[in-house]
This record gives sequence, structure tokens and C-alpha cells, in this order.
Amino acid sequence: MRLLAKLRIDGFLLGLFAAMATGLLLPASGGAAGVLGWATKVAIAVLFLLYGTRLEPREALQGLRHWRLHTTVLAATYVLFPLLGLALKLLVPSVLTNDLYTGVLYLCLLPSTVQSSIAFTSIARGNVAAAVVSASASNMLGIFMTPLLVTLLMQTTGDATVSARSILEIVVQLLLPFVAGQLLRPKLHRVLSHTTLTKIVDRGSVYLVVYAAFSAGMTEHIWADMTVTHLLAVVGVCVLLLAVVLGVTAGAARLMGFNRADRIVVIFCGSKKSLATGLPMATVLFAGHPVGLIVLPLMIFHQIQLITCATLAGRWGRAAEAECLAEQHTVGAR
Repeated sequence: MRLLAKLRIDGFLLGLFAAMATGLLLPASGGAAGVLGWATKVAIAVLFLLYGTRLEPREALQGLRHWRLHTTVLAATYVLFPLLGLALKLLVPSVLTNDLYTGVLYLCLLPSTVQSSIAFTSIARGNVAAAVVSASASNMLGIFMTPLLVTLLMQTTGDATVSARSILEIVVQLLLPFVAGQLLRPKLHRVLSHTTLTKIVDRGSVYLVVYAAFSAGMTEHIWADMTVTHLLAVVGVCVLLLAVVLGVTAGAARLMGFNRADRIVVIFCGSKKSLATGLPMATVLFAGHPVGLIVLPLMIFHQIQLITCATLAGRWGRAAEAECLAEQHTVGAR
């Protein structure tokens, strides 16, 4: 781990590549695939249980008062991103294949991340309490908003199936564990809300879902038409998408008169898409379709957003520290 840190290599990124490679080289089939499916569902449910134990209800109620900020974040997540996703339809078939475009549009319909949004806001010396509320609200609303947007924007093409059963599966897998975590929080907070435990379950559940998606792709022979050109095209589209959203959220936050701490919340919470939520949803919404190809843009976007936002958070955090030290020096000189 120390060697990876010195080389500035993200261990999570390496784990993701390892899960992808394992799925391609050692795909699960038959009974093993069934066991893998159940193990993935259990891991995701436990993850959202832990999310529920970590969110302090009093802190959430206080943060809800900042409604203009949360509305701005939700608008970026569920209005700006979907509009950009629809606009990218122009790249089919010259740049993106239909399946890859489906994946790009799907990532545009997902909620924001929770952990990384809060972590980066903290590093950048932003409004952490507001980030907790915005990121959590986005994630919980996504359980309903994402299937709704998929129904409105994607179901007509036959790429996704949104039925009452699909919604029920998503609610049971994501929402009910979160609610259970909130109810159990007073008794189990100290045990279940441990950051290391959440990190292990978070990454472990993502690895399981990625392995399952790529494993299914191999058994169904969906990678035969995937070329390096298509892969580079997805990377380019994801970079462009993130750059546009970062620019728009930063500009909108300034125009609305938010202070520095709140602008950081808008930028970080409004520009991210959740891998932990998006992957299990995809397995339900795109059952019978090439899930591996469809979630590939999401996995690529997730890594790009982590690298970019980590860089921004570090730079803004150092700037805030320098400004604070300068103020202390000025006061001391007086």
C-alpha cells in the first residue's frame, strides 16, 4: 500500500481492473453465477445499511434548511446531466455504438456519490454538513428518479425494462437497508458506522458487481465487437461530459451568490455519478441486455471523476490553508 501511495497509484482503480480482468479470464457460469448474483445483492444491501447508520438525522435536518443549494445540486444531477446525455445521441453511430451510448445516457441519469462527494468537500474545506445532505438526498431520490428517467428517456428504445417488479427490487435492495440503518443507528452506530468497515463493503460490493457484469459479458460473447477505438471514444466522451458539468456547476454557483464553501458542495456533489448505486440498478433495469458494455462508460467516468475531483479538492484545500495562515499572520502582525 505504501508503494502504491508513493507511485500515486489508486488501489481502488487497480482493484477495479483486477475485477474486470478476472471476469474476462475466469467468468462464472451455471451455479457459480447464481451464487455470485446473490452475494452481490447481499453486499449492496449491507452497504446501504452502513450508509443509513452513518447519516446523523439531526445533521440532516439542519442541512435541509439550505434548500437553494440542494436544489441546485439536484438540478445538475437530474436535469443538466440528462440533457447532456440526450445531446450526445448525435455521436451515434459515428463515435459511439448503440450499446455504449445507452451506457453514457444511463450514467447521466444516476444519482451523485455519497462518500467521495463528502470526502472531497472536506478536503477542499467546503460545507461538509451541506454535502452530507445533498449527496444523501441525491442518492435516496435516485432510487425513484433514475428508474423514472430511464422509463421516460430509454424504455422506448427497448434498452431497459422498468416494471413494478424492477422498482420493488431496487427499493428492497437499496432503500429498505438504508431505512433499517437509520432505525438501528442509535444501537449500532459505533459498530456499523466505522469508516474502514464501510470502505471495505463499499469497494467489495463494487468489485463483485463489476466481476459479475464482465463475467456475464464473456459467457454471452458481447465483447467481440469492442475495439480500442470505441474504448478511447468512451474515455473522450466521459472527459468532455465531466468538463462541461464542472464548468456549468461552478458558473451557476457563482451566479447564485453562494459563498466559497457552498460553491464547493455544488461542484463536487453536482458533478459525480454513483458507481455503487448505478451498477446494481443496471443489473435490474437492463436484464437481458449486454450489461457489461452498458456499465463500461459509468466505470470509466467514475475513475475520471475521482482523479479530477481529487486534484481539485487538494488544490482548493491547500489554497484555503494558505489563506488562513496569511490571515493569522496579518492578525499577529497587528
